[in-house]
Amino acid sequence: MAARKNVSLTKKDKNPKGGLTASGRAKYNKATGGKLKAPVKGAADTPEKKRRKGSFLVRMGSSDGPLKNEKGEKTRLKLSLEAWGHYGDKSSAVAKGRRLLEQAKNAKKKTKKK
Repeated sequence: MAARKNVSLTKKDKNPKGGLTASGRAKYNKATGGKLKAPVKGAADTPEKKRRKGSFLVRMGSSDGPLKNEKGEKTRLKLSLEAWGHYGDKSSAVAKGRRLLEQAKNAKKKTKKK
């Protein structure tokens, strides 16, 4: 596995409401060759959106760290979950993510059968 590149993101690259701005995603993609896309906000209505949102929720919901800091302010983790439309706790994010992944998998099976 290749080593992860460190990308120095400035304040303007980080969205104050969570996640990265369009310029932040572009900067990350250019530096790493990645393909970051904007968050799936609202209902995930296609199999690809369900897969992306489900994967994100499981990954972030399973990550270490609190949702609020010692001052009671939301952490970047909580803000990123909210940017993807999840306002609950980490365990509900994981559960919701697994449901979305299962739905995406079932939708993919249906299209293959046709």
